[in-house]
Amino acid sequence: MVKQVDHVVLDTLKEKLKEIFGYSQFRGDQEVIIQNILLGKNTFVIMPTGAGKSLCYQLPALVSDGLTIVISPLIALMKNQVDQLTAFGINAQFLNSTLTKAEMTRVKSDALDGSLKLLYIAPESLTKEDNLDFLKKVKISFVAIDEAHCISEWGHDFRPEYRRIYGIIENIGQLPIIALTATATPKVQQDIRKNLQMEEAETFKSSFNRKNLYYEIRPKKDVKKQLIRYIRNNKGKSGIVYCLSRKTVEEVAELLNVNDVRALPYHAGLDSNTRMSNQDAFLNEEADVIVATIAFGMGIDKPDVRFVIHYDVPKSLEGYYQETGRAGRDGLEGNCLMFYSYDDIQKLEKFNKDKTVTERDNARHLLNEMVAYSTLGVCRRRQLLSYFGEYLDKDCGFCDNCIKSTEKSKVQEDVVLVLKAVALTEQRFDCEHIADLLTATENQYVKSYEHDKLEVYGKGLELNESREYWISTIRQLVIFNYLEKDVENYGVIRLSTKGANYLNDPYQVTLHKDHNFEEEEVKPEDDDKETAAAGSAHAYDEALLGMLKALRKKVAKEKNLPPYVIFQDPSLEEMATTYPTTQQEMAQINGVGMGKVQKFGRQFIDLITRYVEENEIETAKDVVIKSTVNKSKIKIFIIQQVDRKVSLDEIAEVKDLELADVIEEVEHICYSGTKLNLDYYINQVIDRERQQDIYDYFMTAETDNIAVALDEFSNDEISEEELRLMRIKFLSELAN
Repeated sequence: MVKQVDHVVLDTLKEKLKEIFGYSQFRGDQEVIIQNILLGKNTFVIMPTGAGKSLCYQLPALVSDGLTIVISPLIALMKNQVDQLTAFGINAQFLNSTLTKAEMTRVKSDALDGSLKLLYIAPESLTKEDNLDFLKKVKISFVAIDEAHCISEWGHDFRPEYRRIYGIIENIGQLPIIALTATATPKVQQDIRKNLQMEEAETFKSSFNRKNLYYEIRPKKDVKKQLIRYIRNNKGKSGIVYCLSRKTVEEVAELLNVNDVRALPYHAGLDSNTRMSNQDAFLNEEADVIVATIAFGMGIDKPDVRFVIHYDVPKSLEGYYQETGRAGRDGLEGNCLMFYSYDDIQKLEKFNKDKTVTERDNARHLLNEMVAYSTLGVCRRRQLLSYFGEYLDKDCGFCDNCIKSTEKSKVQEDVVLVLKAVALTEQRFDCEHIADLLTATENQYVKSYEHDKLEVYGKGLELNESREYWISTIRQLVIFNYLEKDVENYGVIRLSTKGANYLNDPYQVTLHKDHNFEEEEVKPEDDDKETAAAGSAHAYDEALLGMLKALRKKVAKEKNLPPYVIFQDPSLEEMATTYPTTQQEMAQINGVGMGKVQKFGRQFIDLITRYVEENEIETAKDVVIKSTVNKSKIKIFIIQQVDRKVSLDEIAEVKDLELADVIEEVEHICYSGTKLNLDYYINQVIDRERQQDIYDYFMTAETDNIAVALDEFSNDEISEEELRLMRIKFLSELAN
């Protein structure tokens, strides 16, 4: 009989979720992950940054009998999480080299008497004899291994001490393990499971797709001017600028300060007090921008970082994904900009020359993937997801390659040639080998395996295409799922089921020309901003939101906490939309809960009450008296979802409505004077030229009557839905 988590425990979990963390429901797989660990099973979690990984071990720790050990790689990360848990009223501590002997004694005493629920510890501290002896005396519920990708030598952040963790845990006792990571390719996932001897563990893999992030790459020309312009256009927003060297960090931080940007440096060369002080200033909104090496970021959980800029090209796509993942963790705006130059790649290659042969080969593979991501003209999101073993069947429409596409071409013979070459070489070679084969490029392996005798040898030259073209084509066919990577053998590509079927029934495939960043011009800062910053017009009360943020900053300073620990941005935005004036109403705000209301809520409720009275505002409570409860709830729900750029079709599906009903609700909201930005949706369903024609019509028409508009466009096959959507856009922009 399959064991199940007790109903009482499940109810307690949901109560704690709301009471402590302020959420009324779990996200994604959180609930099943928590149940799995509570049943004492080994659990492997792959979940992108910002998707709620930490809750997967923090919540079960609170309802479990005993202490939960959290193995974490960075002191800053431990401090950040302990600060947050302490703010929630939870006894969580860390054990590391920053503590005095007296502080260590107090932590151990709390653990032994059972009052401590979570203990954060570095893998190095685990190996110390006195710590091991102490842990053997404590009742431990389970062990969480955070940033588990550090275990794998195939990953981007390998740490040898992580490979010893399993032996140490085994020494303490037979304990369930939950391993968690945000960045793991299929190869790295396999390595983690093997090293922790948890091949049987249930794996919970969330999508790596962060839909709110906008990805963009620009040529690294006049980079200082570009950087200043970009940050000035995002004035007052929180951002991180990543650089590869400490020297560049210092130079860029100084450059920003000279140009009136509140920026601070962060790198391992600074003394620990300065580093911590600069990090706290960023978390507490006393600095807008932190300029950092990759040492910064794993130690923070700041949800309102609005942009992440890579001033230099990162060493790997895993690193890039993890660092960009620090933008928009609250689900709102997050822009990811990278400046690309092949000079950066060459510098990184020089850094690798003193490594062992294996390390050098791994580093070269990682850099090649970085070059491919930067230069390919394919949708950035499709590339990233493909790298992590996830297939997206269409372009995202929300990255620079989607908005301003490189030249495209439809090909069939080229695709057949590549797939044949992979099949004829028995699916045992990498991308470069196949390109060498097709272009008859000198390569010892081509000759030693007698691949120069195959029918496809040199055929790529007959099509007048270069080796670079074939490498690009092969990489695109991996992204489009005609080819797949062999998990067992790093770099090797083989036919997918889709690719094998294609050879039997070929058809034209659209390929994209690569970027040539040496020749591309730097575009004006405002280009493509309309789409990149979609949703910049909000439905919330901006004046009230500004007051709430100022109050949050004041309260945070008084309590010596980061502002987001008080309330996160989405919670403040919902307050500025629904105007809660009682504790009960405030507790219904997403991310709040009664615990937070009682701890921090009074001043916010008083501020909103005064604001509502002074401005004679009709609140959601008043609306309920005049219309139905459901109407009021649907209105607020739609406003929030549109602000988060959720598709109208998805809103309709969630609320079990027809699309026409949702559009009608949006029309009511718009006619009541609320400004809504539907560009993100309209740009997907109506082409730009058609939009302009309809917009121009409404600009000159005597009426906005849809029947009259339909008559006007009777010869153009423009639908009523298109007209209604464009009328909303027109009125929102000009009337509201």
